[in-house]
Amino acid sequence: MSPYDPSAYPPFAVTVDLVVLTVRRHALCALVVRRGEQPFQGRWALPGGFVRGDEDLSAAAARELAEETGLCAHDPADPGAGNGAHLEQLATYGDPKRDPRMRVVSVAHLVLAPDLPAPRAGGDANSARWAPIDELLAVQDEAAAGLAFDHARILADGVERARSKIEYSSLATAFCPPAFTVGELRRVYEAVWGVALDPRNFHRKVTGTPGFLVPAGGTTTRQGGRPAQLFRAGGATLLNPPMLRPEI
Repeated sequence: MSPYDPSAYPPFAVTVDLVVLTVRRHALCALVVRRGEQPFQGRWALPGGFVRGDEDLSAAAARELAEETGLCAHDPADPGAGNGAHLEQLATYGDPKRDPRMRVVSVAHLVLAPDLPAPRAGGDANSARWAPIDELLAVQDEAAAGLAFDHARILADGVERARSKIEYSSLATAFCPPAFTVGELRRVYEAVWGVALDPRNFHRKVTGTPGFLVPAGGTTTRQGGRPAQLFRAGGATLLNPPMLRPEI
């Protein structure tokens, strides 16, 4: 086998970008950070950064999430770690011109969490905020005022992933606190899809799949009105039959 010469190949880097979604004030919002360094200094961007030589992609994503936002990712292997943000790999983006510094391939991750407080900025970000999805995706001219890099495309892909997966999976419960009402879960669906749903039909569908929701014990009046039963996500991860997204 002939010797391998790394200098014979053009250099490139690997980054992770995070599409962090939550529901705030009944609206689907994404976390964006204002870049404190070049390129695109001063522009809003998705949180993320370069993968270190000694870490895998999921570890890099969890580290960037903590460094730039103060949020922690949920570790399924450690049940005692508490409730963190849901994190899953989204897609890979490798357009040769996506980063003006050098050839950079980004592995984007989708992060979902319940209603979260104002994030703290860190790393190379000098401010961070939650912004409504409609506001971020309404900007068409990226060169003028849109998100840095190709982050508008990555954000749109992450939002579509979330919208499609809640049709058939328990992913929507990642937006809820550990114990929630059916009404609170319905408002998550309404925020993610941007539509109004019939309360009775919704209740019948999410409680009709055995093990999808299980009683958590007790009731709550935090949404006003009569006491509502509290549930938690059960062991069933698929909603059968699926709840198809209404056509807008």
